[in-house]
Amino acid sequence: MRLGVLDVGSNTVHLLVVDAHRGGHPMPMSSTKATLRLSENMDSDGRITVQGAERLIATVAEFASIAETSRCVELMPFATSALRDAANSDEVLARVRAEAGVELQVLSGVDEARLTFLAVRRWYGWSPGRILDLDIGGGSLEMTNGGDEEPDVALSLQLGAGRLTREWLREDPPGKRRVAVLRDWLDAELVAPAKQLLDAGRPDLAVGTSKTFRSLARLTGSAPSSAGLRVRRTLTSSGLRQLIAFISRMTAADRAELEGVSSDRSQQLVAGALVAEASMRALSLDTLEICPWALREGLILRKLDTDINGGASAAAVPGAVVETSGKPVPGGGLSGPIETVSS
Repeated sequence: MRLGVLDVGSNTVHLLVVDAHRGGHPMPMSSTKATLRLSENMDSDGRITVQGAERLIATVAEFASIAETSRCVELMPFATSALRDAANSDEVLARVRAEAGVELQVLSGVDEARLTFLAVRRWYGWSPGRILDLDIGGGSLEMTNGGDEEPDVALSLQLGAGRLTREWLREDPPGKRRVAVLRDWLDAELVAPAKQLLDAGRPDLAVGTSKTFRSLARLTGSAPSSAGLRVRRTLTSSGLRQLIAFISRMTAADRAELEGVSSDRSQQLVAGALVAEASMRALSLDTLEICPWALREGLILRKLDTDINGGASAAAVPGAVVETSGKPVPGGGLSGPIETVSS
């Protein structure tokens, strides 16, 4: 069965086409991305602008067409914090449904955390024991800890790299004092969540997922993506501290020239690094393993599990992990170049 997973995030729209037949593991066939920057298409009231909504609609329609051309038997379209937090999310979702013909499902932060944890568990298997996972997105930070496929604790905090960049680090490059103040604020914000996570049990394996963690690991010496998924990659607290001292003095344009950093993420790299550093410090973690699987793979795995067990309809993201009311919406449309990679 060929599936398409359409992920509408804060910065990009990503279509992942997979072959979901072989042993229940998703095998990537192609990956298509376009820069969207939904968070930059919000007005002062937290509403997605007309221009942002039109971009979103055009982008979703284009990617749905790509999925059809790729012969996907099912499209699983979902959105995360950018749409979840928009004041006019219901209105924008209705327009996407009416004009692009796609029913975007909006995941709650906790469901993001749970699905990402499922992907991490399936990647590493049972031998690592208790796993703690951190995932930094544009709008939120997800934190999980558990010994099974379902985490014992799943948290979603409004500490995403894009959000903190807008609220704290507007200067380019960010001021040294501003970075120090944000660092202290993050330490205070993470005290209670860290205690809640660790009260469930000390992890045997600490993991980082998301593009932010992959970029940070690459910048501190881990293997490039061209080395393959199964090459071990890690991020250390000492390497992260040194990296922050370096990138916090650079402009976004200069950071975009670094290997492993895309132009659409260079602006929020410093904030993402500070969140990673503060999380590791709060949890007393010296090293994180970088897992290549995250939310998209978790959605696919849950879908396969549901189908095998005779649940859910074949046209939507599994209902057990979806919020269809509440907050969803970004700015769509092809605001950046489409990049397609086939495997």
